[in-house]
Amino acid sequence: MAQAVSAVELPELGIRRAGKVRDIYEVGDRLVLIATDRISAFDRVLGVIPFKGQVLNQLSAWWFERTRDLIPNHLLAVPDPNVMVVRRAQPLPVEVVVRGYITGVTRTSLWTLYAQGERRPYGIPLPDGLRKNDPLPHPILTPTTKAPSGAHDEVLTRDEILRRGLVPADLWERIEAIALALFARGQEVARQAGLILVDTKYEFGLMDGELVLIDELHTPDSSRYWLAESYRPGQEPESMDKEFVRAWFAARGYRGDGEPPQMPAELIREAAARYIAVYERLTGEPFRPGEQPAVERIRRNLQAFLNISG
Repeated sequence: MAQAVSAVELPELGIRRAGKVRDIYEVGDRLVLIATDRISAFDRVLGVIPFKGQVLNQLSAWWFERTRDLIPNHLLAVPDPNVMVVRRAQPLPVEVVVRGYITGVTRTSLWTLYAQGERRPYGIPLPDGLRKNDPLPHPILTPTTKAPSGAHDEVLTRDEILRRGLVPADLWERIEAIALALFARGQEVARQAGLILVDTKYEFGLMDGELVLIDELHTPDSSRYWLAESYRPGQEPESMDKEFVRAWFAARGYRGDGEPPQMPAELIREAAARYIAVYERLTGEPFRPGEQPAVERIRRNLQAFLNISG
């Protein structure tokens, strides 16, 4: 825990903008995205998990390189294990969630809505008789709003997106097709790694009028992974993602309101181990922790990169 990165203050880069997980600096026409070890769930930051930021950063970069044939992305360089330098894009105001199974414990999850009696969540008809963690007949898109830090994402339907003019109809059709193609690619890679990609979140933006993929991709934060060998219909599989932590809080009655309980050391250690395990399974490479202390390393590597790149 002494090595966990809760924030990265680099006043020489200007004003720090803190997201739920990333610290962001604007440098000319580029953004410096620093993945900290903060963990969020229920739209709240709940603590830190050692090495989580490095896993997210390196795994996103790995996926970005392997999906460029499907859609361009904003990645320019990875000057540090916790840092991406990206091109600035105009984010679209919708988060695109693709789901292959009916599951989840958050207020916007497919299973939560279904268990409350909703049979057309996100405007998509679902049959009676589904059990938690059942596979869906085919992957579906369940978009939400992009809430600011501290606020809750809200459920959207395709019709609402178009009626409210959040995304033009022709662009939304492209997004739907690309999101499903990305998900199929992710599921196949996960299957080969002994994992199930259950659902995931994509964020898109526009760069000089071109649609690009932004933020992160197929990480244990933005995606739900199950250990394939643990999956049995109607039972709880072994989570290899943030759901492991989210479920711990939900079991104690916390779903984003009020003061959260403090994470015990055992939960933190196990969460770190699962994040690292997902990285190693997907990439086929051993996880090598970056030099410590991380903040000083990040500052040194960024200064060198920005001086070299102008």
